[in-house]
Amino acid sequence: MRVKTEEQIAAEEAWHETEKVWLVHKDGFSLASQLKSQELSLPEGKVRVKLDHDGAILDVDEDDVEKANAPSCDRLEDLASLVYLNESSVVHTLRQRYGAGLLHTYAGPSLLVLSPRGAPALYSEKVMHMFKGCRREDMAPHIYAVAQTAYRAMLMSRQDQSIVLLGSSGSGKTTSCQHLVQYLATIAGTGGNKVFSADKWQALYTLLEAFGNSPTVMNGNATRFSQILSLDFDQAGQVASASIQTMLLEKLRVARRPAGEATFNVFYYLLACGDGTLRTELHLNHLSENNVFGIVPLAKPEEKQKAAQQFSKLQAAMKVLGVSPDEQKACWLILAAIYHLGAAGATKEAAEGGRKQFARHEWAQKAAYLLGCSLEELSSSIFKHQHKGSTLQRSTSFRQGPEESGLGDGTGPKLSALECLEGMASGLYSELFTLLVSLVNRALKSSQHSLCSMMIVDTPGFQNPEQGGAVRGASFEELCHNYAQDRLQKLFHERTFVQELERYKEENIELASDDPEPATDDAVSAVDQASHQSLVRSLAGTDEARGLLWLLEEEALVPGATEEALLERLFSYYGPQEGDKKGQRPLLRSSKPRHFLLGHSHGTNWVEYNVAGWLSYTKQNPATQNAPRLLQDSQKKIISNLFLGRAGGATVLSGSIAGLEGGSQLALRRAASMRKTFTTGMAAVKKKSLCIQIKLQVDALIDTIKKSKLHFVHCFLPVAEGWAGEPRSASSRRVSSSSELDLPSGDHCEAGLLQLDVPLLRAQLRGSRLLDAMRMYRQGYPDHMVFSEFRRRFDVLAPHLTKKHGRNYIVVDERRAVEELLESLDLEKSSCCMGLSRVFFRAGTLARLEEQRDEQTSRNLTLFQAACRGYLARQHFKKKKIQDLAIRCVQKNIKKNKGVKDWPWWKLFTTVRPLIEVQLSEEQIRSKDEEIQQLRGKLEKVEKERNELRLNSDRLETRISELTSELTDERNTGESASQLLDAETAERLRAEKEKKELQTQYDALKKQMEVMEVEVMEARLIRAAEINGEVDDDDAGGEWRLKYERAVREVDFTKKRLQQEFEDKLEVEQQNKRQLERRLGDLQADSEESQRALQQLKKKCQRLTAELQDTKLHLEGQQVRNHELEKKQRRFDSELSQAHEEAQREKLQREKLQREKDMLLAEAFSLKQQLEEKDMDIAGFTQKVVSLEAELQDISSQESKDEASLAKVKKQLRDLEAKVKDQEEELDEQAGTIQMLEQAKLRLEMEMERMRQTHSKEMESRDEEVEEARQSCQKKLKQMEVQLEEEYEDKQKVLREKRELEGKLTTLSDQVSQRDFESEKRLRKDLKRTKALLADAQIMLDHLKNNAPSKREIAQLKNQLEESEFTCAAAVKARKAMEVEIEDLHLQIDDIAKAKTALEEQLSRLQREKNEIQNRLEEDQEDMNELMKKHKAAVAQASRDLAQMNDLQAQLEEANKEKQELQEKLQALQSQVEFLQQSMVDKSLVSRQEAKIRELETRLEFERTQVKRLESLASRLKENMEKLTEERDQRAAAENREKEQNKRLQRQLRDTKEEMGELARKEAEASRKKHELEMDLQSLEAANQSLQADLKLAFKRIGDLQAAIEDEMESDENEDLINSEGDSDVDSELEDRVDGVKSWLSKNKGPSSKATSEDGSLKSSSPTSYWKSLPPDRSDEEHDPVDSTSRPRHSHSYPSDSDTEAKPAETDA
Repeated sequence: MRVKTEEQIAAEEAWHETEKVWLVHKDGFSLASQLKSQELSLPEGKVRVKLDHDGAILDVDEDDVEKANAPSCDRLEDLASLVYLNESSVVHTLRQRYGAGLLHTYAGPSLLVLSPRGAPALYSEKVMHMFKGCRREDMAPHIYAVAQTAYRAMLMSRQDQSIVLLGSSGSGKTTSCQHLVQYLATIAGTGGNKVFSADKWQALYTLLEAFGNSPTVMNGNATRFSQILSLDFDQAGQVASASIQTMLLEKLRVARRPAGEATFNVFYYLLACGDGTLRTELHLNHLSENNVFGIVPLAKPEEKQKAAQQFSKLQAAMKVLGVSPDEQKACWLILAAIYHLGAAGATKEAAEGGRKQFARHEWAQKAAYLLGCSLEELSSSIFKHQHKGSTLQRSTSFRQGPEESGLGDGTGPKLSALECLEGMASGLYSELFTLLVSLVNRALKSSQHSLCSMMIVDTPGFQNPEQGGAVRGASFEELCHNYAQDRLQKLFHERTFVQELERYKEENIELASDDPEPATDDAVSAVDQASHQSLVRSLAGTDEARGLLWLLEEEALVPGATEEALLERLFSYYGPQEGDKKGQRPLLRSSKPRHFLLGHSHGTNWVEYNVAGWLSYTKQNPATQNAPRLLQDSQKKIISNLFLGRAGGATVLSGSIAGLEGGSQLALRRAASMRKTFTTGMAAVKKKSLCIQIKLQVDALIDTIKKSKLHFVHCFLPVAEGWAGEPRSASSRRVSSSSELDLPSGDHCEAGLLQLDVPLLRAQLRGSRLLDAMRMYRQGYPDHMVFSEFRRRFDVLAPHLTKKHGRNYIVVDERRAVEELLESLDLEKSSCCMGLSRVFFRAGTLARLEEQRDEQTSRNLTLFQAACRGYLARQHFKKKKIQDLAIRCVQKNIKKNKGVKDWPWWKLFTTVRPLIEVQLSEEQIRSKDEEIQQLRGKLEKVEKERNELRLNSDRLETRISELTSELTDERNTGESASQLLDAETAERLRAEKEKKELQTQYDALKKQMEVMEVEVMEARLIRAAEINGEVDDDDAGGEWRLKYERAVREVDFTKKRLQQEFEDKLEVEQQNKRQLERRLGDLQADSEESQRALQQLKKKCQRLTAELQDTKLHLEGQQVRNHELEKKQRRFDSELSQAHEEAQREKLQREKLQREKDMLLAEAFSLKQQLEEKDMDIAGFTQKVVSLEAELQDISSQESKDEASLAKVKKQLRDLEAKVKDQEEELDEQAGTIQMLEQAKLRLEMEMERMRQTHSKEMESRDEEVEEARQSCQKKLKQMEVQLEEEYEDKQKVLREKRELEGKLTTLSDQVSQRDFESEKRLRKDLKRTKALLADAQIMLDHLKNNAPSKREIAQLKNQLEESEFTCAAAVKARKAMEVEIEDLHLQIDDIAKAKTALEEQLSRLQREKNEIQNRLEEDQEDMNELMKKHKAAVAQASRDLAQMNDLQAQLEEANKEKQELQEKLQALQSQVEFLQQSMVDKSLVSRQEAKIRELETRLEFERTQVKRLESLASRLKENMEKLTEERDQRAAAENREKEQNKRLQRQLRDTKEEMGELARKEAEASRKKHELEMDLQSLEAANQSLQADLKLAFKRIGDLQAAIEDEMESDENEDLINSEGDSDVDSELEDRVDGVKSWLSKNKGPSSKATSEDGSLKSSSPTSYWKSLPPDRSDEEHDPVDSTSRPRHSHSYPSDSDTEAKPAETDA
């Protein structure tokens, strides 16, 4: 972070003091300064501002003013970091960044992109590697940052990720999708098979762009389908496989499209193909002038050339994706056939007697040839609608409803010939597109194991023709794409607002902010809202609202339905009602007929739709259904093979979603999820409907990505021509105070920044609700973690808490532990919050903790590396020391070998030794052969068992496949039953319609009966008047005529009076009505005024609340900064105090060192004095030596008779003295080495004891871990009893093997200790022998000194020295042997540890297999649940059928009652007829009445027949119900059998896996035993070599000792001859010892000097032990002449250094 200069700080302070604001007006906003309102007298709700660009002062509304941020925030990377978050500030920041070429901006957790096209430098490979491995906090806003964030989250959490792109058409969603895929394919990489390389993804998008894109009014290359691109990653984070699923393809665009738009790109590429052979084969050399599909070649040469290049590029891309030439040729044939069908055209129905056929048969013949069929077959498939099987007709009966029966009878509406031709073309292209998606998935799939996946969702953006400048209504396909975008926007709202608020509520987190506005999903509801009533609905209108798709489906079933009726029903549900405001409802009426306005993006994007022809679209076109059959029955094998192979697989879901095939487990899971969407609930019945398929496709898309973690990318249009964000019928909302002003849209911006359309960008911001999302992100706690996860991740920042919790790391109260951790981290209280099970953090807090954790982890790793390097260096130094010692030993052995290589005994030993080794090796080979034979037999047995298991597994797999086929058959029967149910529903609808018609007829008949009764009464009155007239005439003005006239006058008077009263009342009521209307108008005006005031107050409150929240957040940020500064100050103070303490300690250390220095000086002075005293003592000793030497010279001069002998004796004396000194020094060294060896032995024993303790501790800890694992397994597997027993047996085996290993370890340790004891005992014996030899030699030396110095004494000393060297070498060898044995023990311990780790791995593998089996069981349980749901749905349907039957019975009873009433009326009429006949009524009237009666009787008969038919229908429904119950029982039984079979198969598979594991363990045990035997053999060889080396040294020592003794014996004989015989008594003891040595030497010369031990090693007999075994009296053998004479000869055969030195001395003597 750069340090701000004083000028920048002063400028910011001045900015804040002037109180800068944004003034919003019709063209955008302008920067202004708000003047202080204290000095001004302004009305309420008004403020006075001063514009910065011209200094004008204006009085404006408060609502038109928004606070501005400092200039330092103009190009912030994250919009959520703005101090004042409002629309104008956000748009200003986006405009500044857009003008600087920064197209990407963070908007809280989402990314906002402005037109990524045209900036290739931003997406280079160099930029890609800049984002590799980074965290989100370290990356600038970029589309690569989103990919890296999702990739990193996937690797850390092992959770599926989804990236969803939202926005209008032409905003760059597909381009961003390509950049995402490019980054993941480049950075993540692929395995060795190159599943998804850069070439493949480029080829993929080339193919999809050619077959799925077309130019529109809003985009020159718009995507016309929705897609989900899924990348599956393995354990290493590399792309293991990929797949793509497509939906909502505009297949009708091939034949029919809006005016001014083109068809798919691939047709223009094909028509511009430059390959003459291909054009000839496709009959494209001569193109048609007219094409009913509008597919015409490009006119401009440069466009043709570019299209030809694109076609070559398309062919190369298909080759990269593994599409063979034959498959490519099949694609070109189908495309050319579609073109020729358009050229052939169709006749009008008026021509040729209404017969439907092709207009130009020659072009139809070309199309038939390319498709591989005859012209008659093609014409029949298009125009006659006859299928070979009846399954299709039965499956489509519910979709077509009454029209299908009308087509069959010839009375209903028929499709025109052109519509049939268009249906065939769209069906062919749909099949071709689905085939291409399957081929792409074939190229991208792989059999590698995948762990998690990443899905990228790309859908066509919002379509608004008026925005693109087109004067037309939007089509049905554009409605579908807009509906999909609305659903994705709704998902964004749910994830951003609804789920977060629910999580806060669940965790009892109080959020200090107002609740966001509820989501207005009226546009989505107006399209897809379903009815909650029963599936079978009466045709009479219900009050329940239904969406447009459901209304289209219902209107398609009604004969004579029109688009006007559809719109009326739609407006009755969602249109504006009386009293509603404009824009409050999602629908508005249009001034054009058959048009309506629908408000998308929360009412910010109003699109006008034209519903002309929508009803015909919802009806199934039989020609479209004939397209797959036509391709499968093609005579061209390259076409039929492709589509016949697809016919058996479920690559398309109900003709809607393509690309459901996949090789990976994750792809199959996604396909199963989509299929589940189409097979559950009402979707299982309605999935055949074309309208409901659209909703189901979008449902499948949403359900698929809902299960993953979502990342949203909002793509905005910076500029658009003809933008219409509001409905045309509603007046545009502008600011009241400044709408008249003509203000510029920017004041201090550069000219290059004015290319941004501010009203368009503002409408897109409101539609996406990004401001609300950013406010929620700022005010809430977006980051959260579970207590345990947070503690385990960040406890490294508090080491003292880690030590407190101990090694097991188990805490009873996680919440308390997290609180302690947070206290130790010293975080600001407002930056985190504790929930019930989670800890929540403000934005950025968790990122700072992650940084601290990374720093601490790097420090810990540095210390660990230092410790490891130090340990390795010490080990290396130790190894060098051992190597140096070994080199010295080898050199010494080589020197010794040179001395004995010519020795006969050594030659004999080297000759005999191989023979012994051969015998031993033969025995070992025989034992090894026997072991190999045993292992081979075991291996054959294992192989046999494995083959049997393999056969069993194959048999089980075949059984599983059979069960799967049976399950598919059951599903097919269920689908057929649902189709029959659809047909039955259509029949019920028709019956209900007939019932309604009968009801109307009955009502008319009833009215007619009433009229007839009135006529009869009038006839009776007339007849009575005539009779009265006759009487009056007879009476000449009688009384009756007067009464009659008076009654007539009274009646007239009464009528006039009543009419006058009625008029008076009517006038009064009208006056009251006018008064009430006036009052109502006043109240409505008052209400509207109050509503406006309330809205203004609400807006003001929201604005003030937002500003308050911004200020609060800014204050919290300042508090956090102050907290950080306080922490830094405290850290600085602690460091300063530590520095002072260190300085004090250093001072104390210096004083201590000074004192120690003084003490050392004093000690040095005292030592110096002692040294002077020692020097004086040495001088005295030297004087004594000089005097003694003088005395010795005097004595020698007296005894010697000759000067030469005297000089020689002096010389010998000097030599002896030097040798004595050397021998003394060597003895001291030997004693030191012996002491060192004893110390080393003690150290080794201590180290062995420590190793035993550590090993026992490790074994105990491992035992505890194994026990804990066993207990946890027992707790988790309570429900699986069989598996629990087997797991328990396995664990018992493991424990037994562990005990055996422990026993072996103890035996090995005992052997080692025993070996140590034996070696110690042997060394002690050798030491005792050495001491005895040294004592004997000392005795002999003293004796010889007493007599006189001679060569014999020197030889004895040499022998003693050599013996001591021999014992020392033996001790060294014994120490080395002990070290070798210790190393062997270490190796054995390592082997035991490896075996234990292998057992633990095997246990974990068994645990994983158990988890997999549990997952399979859960999947089977889900399947069973689905079957039960279907079963419940069938039961519910049956109950509904029963209810309907009851209704029908009730209707029958009512009909019977009506019948009885009619019969009663008939009897009354008959009585009246009889009365009239008796009354002499006219016969004409009677005949008319009789005719009416007959007509009533016929109608009564018709009613009876209708009742009978309804009764038969009810009986048939009862039979169907019984059949359904039987099928339900059968299915339940089949499901039970299937469950039992699955359980049995699972048990068998489990047994198989256990047996395989047992075999693997046996093989491992055999290999381990083999390895142990090889190690034993090597140890025996090493022991043999060491023993041979010991034997060689022993022989050499014995030879030297023998030669020295013989030499001394010769010198003794000479001295005996010289000396007197008086000394024989004195020397008897010495001679006895010499004779003992001679006898020992004579015995050792024989073959018994070498003995073979039982284990094959050679042992030499000990001379010391033989010496001790001699008897004390050997006088008989002292003077043996044979021995005395044989000694010299024997001594010459073994020459030595002592012999050669003794020869000149003898001659001189």
